[in-house]
Amino acid sequence: MELNNLKPAKGSTHHDKRIGRGAGSGHGGTATRGHKGAQSRSGYSRKLGFEGGQMPLQRRLPKFGFTNIKRVEFKAINLSTLEDLAAKKNLTEVNLETLVASGFVSANDKVKILGNGAVTKALKVSAHAFSKSAEAAIVAAGGSVEKM
Repeated sequence: MELNNLKPAKGSTHHDKRIGRGAGSGHGGTATRGHKGAQSRSGYSRKLGFEGGQMPLQRRLPKFGFTNIKRVEFKAINLSTLEDLAAKKNLTEVNLETLVASGFVSANDKVKILGNGAVTKALKVSAHAFSKSAEAAIVAAGGSVEKM
């Protein structure tokens, strides 16, 4: 082994050409960045959606609609889901903690119980909101509803 035939270990180098390392490299001078302009400067970063000065797509398209910032999003849980859950886990009370533990909702979600399905067991159900049909079905089965 001589100094003139030393090579880095295979896989340790990731670039064939080292950019900007003098005229002998073949990529000296501008270091493949071209002459002048923002892209030739250090620290340049293109803004998201920038199209070289052309009007960006998000500004060319028309804006429409309305977003209510006070809207409350609920996760919908049907009575059939509650019935299945109560049967599987032998529950008499269904609340946010049991729904989170069974993976139907996350801890920060607001839950609304909807009336799709039927309840045969008397359940004490606690949720943020209920549809009229769901509330009526739960009470008719001998259960109770509690709004959080």
